[in-house]
Amino acid sequence: MCGVDEAGRGPLAGPVFAAAVILDPAQPIKGLRDSKKLTASRREVLALQIRQQALAWSIAQCSEEEIDRLNILQATMLAMRRAVEGLSMIPTLALIDGNRCPVMSIRCEAIIQGDDKVAAISAASILAKTARDAALATLHQQLPQYAFDQHKGYPTALHLARLREHGVSPVHRKSYAPVRALLALE
Repeated sequence: MCGVDEAGRGPLAGPVFAAAVILDPAQPIKGLRDSKKLTASRREVLALQIRQQALAWSIAQCSEEEIDRLNILQATMLAMRRAVEGLSMIPTLALIDGNRCPVMSIRCEAIIQGDDKVAAISAASILAKTARDAALATLHQQLPQYAFDQHKGYPTALHLARLREHGVSPVHRKSYAPVRALLALE
């Protein structure tokens, strides 16, 4: 059984990430919970432990272009499917955080708030979040004027101000309303 979760549906910039994890029942990992309820440093410690102790794990993403072309829901489902397909072992069941499942060749079950109820989904939540945060740190190095290190692409007042000041970058999701509105003004 693998747990699957995503990170980055709401931001205006950067890819959406998904992870799939098959935990080892012989090596339980203490402290797994929804990544949003953990500090960044705790997430990093747990992510390393998950990578070392899980039977299998995989992280996948969908680009800004794919998000704009497919829509965020379909891009999220595609990233989740890519994560499951990237596992080194084939699970018989995928437990998906949320209320819908991606189309896959294996059986899926959606679990609302699964990232706080199922350890494997919590683990996937942590891997997806830490991978996305690392990607946004890299984007910050490339485009420091947008302050991605502070808001991670989410539509905060700071991000919206920087977007108005510097314009739309190649990593912004052009189908999202605040970005689309700025593009209409150009």
